[in-house]
Amino acid sequence: MEAGSLIRGIIPLSYPKQRPPPPRRPSFPRSIRVSSNLQGGYRGPKPRREWLADWVSKNDDVVRSLPIYVGGFSLLAVLFNRGVSGIAPVADASSSQSRADLLTLGLAVTNILAGLVWLSIRPKTILVVNPQGVVCQRINSQLPDFVVSELLWVWESLSAATCCRSLVIVYDSKFVLQTGFAAASSANNREAVPVDTNNVMGGSLYQSVLKSGSQSYLANLSLYPGKSELPFLPSNTQAVILQPLGDKGIAIIGGDTIRGFTTSDQGWISLLGEKLDTTLTKCVNQHSVAVQDLDLNSA
Repeated sequence: MEAGSLIRGIIPLSYPKQRPPPPRRPSFPRSIRVSSNLQGGYRGPKPRREWLADWVSKNDDVVRSLPIYVGGFSLLAVLFNRGVSGIAPVADASSSQSRADLLTLGLAVTNILAGLVWLSIRPKTILVVNPQGVVCQRINSQLPDFVVSELLWVWESLSAATCCRSLVIVYDSKFVLQTGFAAASSANNREAVPVDTNNVMGGSLYQSVLKSGSQSYLANLSLYPGKSELPFLPSNTQAVILQPLGDKGIAIIGGDTIRGFTTSDQGWISLLGEKLDTTLTKCVNQHSVAVQDLDLNSA
């Protein structure tokens, strides 16, 4: 026992070294308090302002007439310099001063003419017009409730998010919907002109849309001869979108602004057209099945 105790006292026993524990990270509170009363306001990046562009847009008349002022001042300066310099008033081609004056006079006259052109040519202001017609809402009475609710949802969405003021839907050669502003009937100004489905489906506008299979945008309706095929729209309708509903129908969307439908509006309307096509196809299939069952029962 004593020998064993002596050996252990002389020869140290080797034990595997233990790794020190990792340092503890300071714990931060998980809850964050947000105060609505921030001192100093917003400190993030601010949008860059184009001071020159803002000034030009606010002083359009002054900018357009500026070349006239510059050209007139240059013309007077050349004449004044010619008068006080002691040079003969008659232009001499051999004189360098005369050639410089002629060049300056040409530039001054060019500035004046440019200013006159700027004042005479102005971009046409596009305004929102009030449709001339009557407000109506006609829905096919044979449609089920879920189709009617979806049609009304489409109309409310279009009228709220775009410049749409008229909506007409024809599907499977049958009238589906006429809502918004419509042209007033000649017999009674308080009644809207009804939609002639045969005229719509047989017209060149529908045939061209059906052939292409894509949306047709008439940005300025007054420039298109096919306007006569849409007598049910108000006479001052500015723009029209012809949205095909599959290969069986069409949605006619009238707007109150020239080029009022943006690219995003057109894409969104295309998606709405696909949704309406699915819903109306389902309704037509259910109706045909119901008719077949009725015929079988009667037989």
